[in-house]
Amino acid sequence: MTATPAGMTYADYLKLDTLLSAQQPLSVLHDEMLFIVIHQTKELWMKQMLHELRLAIGLVNEDRFAEAYKAMARISRIQAVMTLSWDVLSTLTPVDYMKFRHVLGTSSGFQSAQFREIEYRLGLKDPAYLQHYAEGSSERANLQDALETASLREAAIAALERSGFDVGDRSPEALAAAWLQVYRDAERWFELYELAEKLVDIDDALAAWRHKHVLTVERIIGNKRGTGGSEGASYLRSTLDKRIFPELWS
Repeated sequence: MTATPAGMTYADYLKLDTLLSAQQPLSVLHDEMLFIVIHQTKELWMKQMLHELRLAIGLVNEDRFAEAYKAMARISRIQAVMTLSWDVLSTLTPVDYMKFRHVLGTSSGFQSAQFREIEYRLGLKDPAYLQHYAEGSSERANLQDALETASLREAAIAALERSGFDVGDRSPEALAAAWLQVYRDAERWFELYELAEKLVDIDDALAAWRHKHVLTVERIIGNKRGTGGSEGASYLRSTLDKRIFPELWS
């Protein structure tokens, strides 16, 4: 029976019976619980990031910049919390991890559909990742939708165009030239200037998250292959130079 507001308890509202029963280690080893909790928590934070991203994209599309800044600032704060969580995971030593690694099978963080959706909705749209999710699955459908609808990057570019900036063929060079005009006259284009800074905040935080991820993986498994067959740390290192808004960095 669903509790009514009058009789609602903390546990009822947060569905704690479901939430706290979702951690089910496959070994008897103490440290597997930490591994599960860290990754489940990241997925919850990514769910919130997607919630904020969809709102921010819609607001930017409507030129409601001040409201969009709040959602974007929240995304950056969530990213900071997620980056700090790697420090907790790094208390897991290589010896501890190798004792239960076999129970993970072929599961891997590389398979996180929410992380790929975040990349798509931010503006990193590599359609190759679709093949990792089964046709007809909800993960595939969400990613397809993110691939086909405007990302935060695309919404920002459209906002530039609506303000009269010539973005040409939308090449990095043309976009950099348009943003340069914004920065050179920040008082006139203050809303776009603030938007650009919020975009860089998100990109900066994502780069920090990737860097800390690499360090944590190297610390725990060295250069071993990932559980899902990925190249492990070497693959993660190859992502460090990814930027969602390269024209702003330039």
